[in-house]
Amino acid sequence: MKFLTFQLKNESSKVGIFYQEKVLDLPKLTELFQQATNKDVPYITNLDSLVHLNEEVMPVIRDIYEWAKENEKEVAEATYSLDEITIQAPVSTPGKVVCVGNNYMDHCIEQNVEPPKKPMIFSKWASCIVGPGEAIELPQDSEQVDYEAELVVVIGKKGKNITEEDALDYVFGYTIMNDVSARDVQFEDVQWVRGKSYDTFSPLGPVIVTKDEIDDPHKLDIKLEVNGEALQDSNTKHLIFNIPHIISYLSKGFTFEPGDIIATGTPHGVGVFRDPQVFLKSGDTCKIEIEKIGVLENKVK
Repeated sequence: MKFLTFQLKNESSKVGIFYQEKVLDLPKLTELFQQATNKDVPYITNLDSLVHLNEEVMPVIRDIYEWAKENEKEVAEATYSLDEITIQAPVSTPGKVVCVGNNYMDHCIEQNVEPPKKPMIFSKWASCIVGPGEAIELPQDSEQVDYEAELVVVIGKKGKNITEEDALDYVFGYTIMNDVSARDVQFEDVQWVRGKSYDTFSPLGPVIVTKDEIDDPHKLDIKLEVNGEALQDSNTKHLIFNIPHIISYLSKGFTFEPGDIIATGTPHGVGVFRDPQVFLKSGDTCKIEIEKIGVLENKVK
């Protein structure tokens, strides 16, 4: 399934299921399912809660989803076209935003650096997350704001000291992030958190695709365009450290909680290492596409 967070005009945000270019309102769908089946089912209103409850609620949500697909007329009142809604960041309050640097071989090659021997880890503050269509705001104290297309892992189960063999059992699904980075600030500070955590520097979405929908997350095309020009074009097969290794490696030091997210790194083509360099400017449009997940698009202001 593809889950998203959306908002109708003048209403609160809620969780939806993306299906055939439309959005199914999960809370309303749940009510209709209860009326039709007389079953007592959990009422989930937001995607953060769904990810946290994950194994408790997903079997029932799958039943509701299958029922909805078989009863399209009955669920018409819980179905919206994309132009009726605003899609927001799928999750807004992850406990951890963990990022992996220099994790594509092609990205190391463009920098002329040796690939890391161990995962290079940094973090971003959750406060910089914005949704699809929201603006990336250029800070006054940076003249080198860069883009980075990244595949993101959404954790769905608490765990520590996780083995690589079991690591994917702890994954809820996958989404897209633009790891926007103020390069001058990042390199001046030596450590990267401030330069990568300005407000709006983590566009996220548009959906979370559950892990069962993607057979192998290490075989996905990943692309980024700025104003229609292709600047990043690679595949997750070029990851140096794969997702099970990253999860296992990190879980030796801290406990993963449901809702935590891991940005797995960016491929070659970032602006700072191009010749000539390319940095984001007001009026630009960034568009990231990852195979089987979708398109994340944001304007720059």
